[in-house]
Amino acid sequence: MLLISAGAQAADENKAEVQSLETVEIVGETPIGGSGLPADKIPSPVQTATSEQLDRTESVSLADYMRRFLGSVNINDAQNNPFQPDVQFRGFTASPLLGLPQGLSVYYNGIRFNEPFGDTVNWDLVPEGAIDTMSLHSGSNPVYGLNSLGGAISVRTKTGFTAPGHTIEVSGGSWGRHSQELISGWNNGTFGYFLDLKSFEEDGWRDYSPTDVKQGFGTLSYKDDRSTANLTLTSNNNYLIGNGAVPEQLFKQDPEAIFTHPDRTNTRLFLASLDGSTWLTDQTELSGTAYFRQNRVKTFNGDDSDFDDCEAAGDEGFLCDDGGAGGRAVDVNGKDVAASDAVEGATNNTSQTHQRGYGGSLQAAFNQPVFGFDNRAVVGGSYDEARVHFESDTELASLTDDRGTVGSGIKVNESRVRLNAKVRHHGLYLTDTFSVTDQLAITAAGRYNLSFINMQDQYPEEGEPRLDGFHKFERFNPSAGLTYKFMPEVGLYGNYSESNRAPTPMELSCADPDAPCKLPNAFLSDPPLDQVVAKTWEAGFRGDLGRYIGGKLNWSAGVFQTENHDDIIFISSGATTNSGYFKNIDKTRRRGIELGLNGEVGMVRAGVNYTLLDATFRTPFTANSPNNPQAVDGEVPVEKGDRIPGIPRHMLKIHADVEPIKGLVLGANMVFNSNQYLRGDEGNLDRPLSEYAVFNLHGEYRYNEHFALFTRIDNLFDKRYQTFGTYGQVDGVLGPDFTDTRFIGVGAPRAGWVGVKLSL
Repeated sequence: MLLISAGAQAADENKAEVQSLETVEIVGETPIGGSGLPADKIPSPVQTATSEQLDRTESVSLADYMRRFLGSVNINDAQNNPFQPDVQFRGFTASPLLGLPQGLSVYYNGIRFNEPFGDTVNWDLVPEGAIDTMSLHSGSNPVYGLNSLGGAISVRTKTGFTAPGHTIEVSGGSWGRHSQELISGWNNGTFGYFLDLKSFEEDGWRDYSPTDVKQGFGTLSYKDDRSTANLTLTSNNNYLIGNGAVPEQLFKQDPEAIFTHPDRTNTRLFLASLDGSTWLTDQTELSGTAYFRQNRVKTFNGDDSDFDDCEAAGDEGFLCDDGGAGGRAVDVNGKDVAASDAVEGATNNTSQTHQRGYGGSLQAAFNQPVFGFDNRAVVGGSYDEARVHFESDTELASLTDDRGTVGSGIKVNESRVRLNAKVRHHGLYLTDTFSVTDQLAITAAGRYNLSFINMQDQYPEEGEPRLDGFHKFERFNPSAGLTYKFMPEVGLYGNYSESNRAPTPMELSCADPDAPCKLPNAFLSDPPLDQVVAKTWEAGFRGDLGRYIGGKLNWSAGVFQTENHDDIIFISSGATTNSGYFKNIDKTRRRGIELGLNGEVGMVRAGVNYTLLDATFRTPFTANSPNNPQAVDGEVPVEKGDRIPGIPRHMLKIHADVEPIKGLVLGANMVFNSNQYLRGDEGNLDRPLSEYAVFNLHGEYRYNEHFALFTRIDNLFDKRYQTFGTYGQVDGVLGPDFTDTRFIGVGAPRAGWVGVKLSL
């Protein structure tokens, strides 16, 4: 995305006069970007953010900014870690958590950023200080490829040409949080560099919840009158503790308490990419990107246990699963586990995911007139390949007094997984915008997706089905839409689009209701899943009333409906909160109304975004949810029209910045979400989480161009609220007095930070 201000200069015999014309926002219509289109010619809503906006609001991450300022975006704090948010847009998810249906695609300089193993998005890998622009595209835009069911996020990073200068930023405050960031950019008109190094540490507001993030980003750039090229290196070494949902009863006694610990995730990324563009002629632009990516993710989760002394006659003295009512536990050496040899009451679930991928994309944009009418056509293709090695184990353990875990050294055989997977995605796309008149533009687009997933079991159990499998998924997705600008103040848009996502290796290996998996630690050979297909209709009005107030005043009002066919959802099952299986649901639907008003007049910037979102199941089915107190024999009937858990019906965001004196900016924002049902309550039988409103403040005083002070206060009124819920067994860990099976993801309490920026 680029912001371009167009101007015209007229002169007479006596003096020169500069005439300002309207600002034109240019938005890239493909993942690679390129020169792009005027935003008012894109037939669906697009929300954007610049590096200045991210910096002004003191956002911790891109997800943090979207949570507070972008319409139809909400976050579930399932992990209670600032770098592990579950981001939702229009009820579709981009999350680092396995087990959530990933319905948003994310691109980083044209590189697909969804992980190949589970389509997850690790937000800690995207350095916020290196972001130049981002755009959030609505609808099932097929050009953005797999996972673009409800939308697509495209991020472009800074270069020495877009962000020259040098800055050191240091901040600290609540929860022992402190961060240091060095940003440096330079160019001589032809060559340039950009560097961003950041260290972030905090103790966390909950018990035993420290976080340590180290991010490095660098770009070497070349630019001339017709071409650009960027060589980018990105690396990180992050240590994240997200101790997850807490029993509601325990939260009421101690809001900072955790259930069991630790829940640790280590991510180590290395990404090298080369992107560039060149104008072959004055009307033809060629763009491309190539990359190599290696990401290693390790997890350690101290958790409750489903193993206990065997109950069946003849099994006395041994350990059995299913609370003692199941079969004997067998260790990785093939021996039955004696109750006297093993500790009980807890497990240590560990996993390692090594993902090594490479690929690239190439596109050509043609701006030549057709039959005398303005026309922009883009044709391109992409290839992504990754090799994945996944391994996991469950070790029997015991609980400490503070509900930590101590391992026994005995690892359970049935939970051991050693899986190799190869994933290949091919894509060919075409989009064309034909301007019938200066006011009317028609857009048609399509993309062909072809995916191959090959899985090889490296630890097959004798007599059990292997995890081996070869899967092929393909589909052509079309879209068509139009924009019509009645006048500068009012325009119309309408669009129909389709997109798909292929089941991931993780989902394909965890789809049997008779053998639920402990995500991300145990997979079984299970039935194949169908790919998900989303079909979206959206229409609305938008415009700019800025000339009436002497500033900017963008407004929008629209409706949308996305229907997912063969949607894949995670059904909660078993004793622990992360146990369950994946299942195709015939139809789900997300439809709603979006209203937005954002403006800038003089020293005031303000905005309001409201969303009415109706996210429902459209096909009756029966869900397993043994810990739902309203379940009958462990099952929950789901009827047509029941709301999808984890999605609020109403979202409202209000924000305002004011500059009372030169150099001093004060800002406030409010986020309101209505109630939502817990995961595991697909039938809407239990009481939902309550609605909430949270108020935040931020401010900056810039003494001069070299020195600035800033502050941020979250949850100004110290509101206790919940953003996520699920079910699990609690009495085995906390004792018989704890009978409520509701687990909640709680919002952080009031906190504040201050910092200083030194610039050259």
